Amino acid sequence: MRHGLVALLLFLAAAAAAPTPLAAQEVRIVAVVNGDVITTGDVRGRARLFAINIGRQVDEATLQRLAPQVTRLLIEERLRLQEVQRRGVPVTDEDVAQAIAEIESRNGLPRGGLVAQLRRAGVDPRVLYDQLRTQIGWSRLVRATLGPAAEPTQAEAEAYVRNYLARTGEPEFLVSEIFIPVDDPANEAETRRFVDEVVNQLRRGTPFPVAAAQFSQAQSALQGGDLGWVRAEELDPQVADIVRQMPPGAIANPIRVPGGFQLVQLRQRRTIGRDDVAFITIRQAFLPFTSRLDPQRPTPQQIQTLERAQAIRGGCPGVEAAARAANSPRPADPGGPLRVDQLPPQLREVLAAIPTGGQSQPLVTPEGILVFAVCARETRNVAEMTPQQAAALILRDRVELVSRQLQRDLRRRAQIEMRG
Repeated sequence: MRHGLVALLLFLAAAAAAPTPLAAQEVRIVAVVNGDVITTGDVRGRARLFAINIGRQVDEATLQRLAPQVTRLLIEERLRLQEVQRRGVPVTDEDVAQAIAEIESRNGLPRGGLVAQLRRAGVDPRVLYDQLRTQIGWSRLVRATLGPAAEPTQAEAEAYVRNYLARTGEPEFLVSEIFIPVDDPANEAETRRFVDEVVNQLRRGTPFPVAAAQFSQAQSALQGGDLGWVRAEELDPQVADIVRQMPPGAIANPIRVPGGFQLVQLRQRRTIGRDDVAFITIRQAFLPFTSRLDPQRPTPQQIQTLERAQAIRGGCPGVEAAARAANSPRPADPGGPLRVDQLPPQLREVLAAIPTGGQSQPLVTPEGILVFAVCARETRNVAEMTPQQAAALILRDRVELVSRQLQRDLRRRAQIEMRG
């Protein structure tokens, strides 16, 4: 559920934008949603959050362009949160704290480190707490609305697999999406300007999962917009026509679909039933320095560490033993087997030069010395479909359909007063 948020919060934690002073006008009310107020401070907080997400300053004119649609996104979130509270769906402070703690753990931050960095960047942590609380609660509400009867049966999953295998040889696409609704035809031009701004930021380098977690109103936002592998027939026809023509890595121009605009990124393409991928199993020993390396003046400890690294022998068992002996702060087994195509290019190049069963020469970094060993290599067909995977895909589609229906119903019944 929180994978899409990992990418978002990692960029928040790494950002270094300067804080913006809270002006008196930031408490001005811009909208009232069933009696709950949204202020200019809420809107600017979310807009600043987007600016910090992308790791660079965004000028005041851009923030002003974002403001109207950010207001509408906050209205949608407020409607969701109100419904979560009305139905008594439990989302505790501990749930939010656990989400933050998991993100900190995955990104090597100490407990409390993420909140501290957000404050230093001028972002009130409440902006993130509210967003997490709404996303967690809405996901639980939608699942509860579906009920246990929505779980695909074994027969449905097996039929899905048979249908999938019948299309062996056809193309399949790994797609991410951002869905931004048009709640009123009168607002379509304004929404299109906002969508164009998001596309502009994506093409300037903003990671797609960051923007999806921040702005998408689809359930896939919880996974950073990831739709997984899909056939063209599973997409809206307008989207499918474009995806078929896109090169991997491309981001399409905004596509008008029923209910709003969809932004899509094509990450990969493959053939159904056949996708051979290389995997590698490795071990690593990281021998840390006690101070940062100055290549012109290495310390005695750094020289001794290099000598220890040069003495490592024995492939994977030897590297694992060296990591234990050095009380390495990095795990000897980084997990795996690892997909070779998903490794950083420099690491992929280093590992490619190591024979199976062998190890690398010591690799010197400013913080310490790394030695890698390659334990095994294999090739797998990752295009196979299991009944468990099929059931997850069927449930995903049902969840998305119910989510959009609930949101439309909430908007139709809501009393929303806009104030400037």
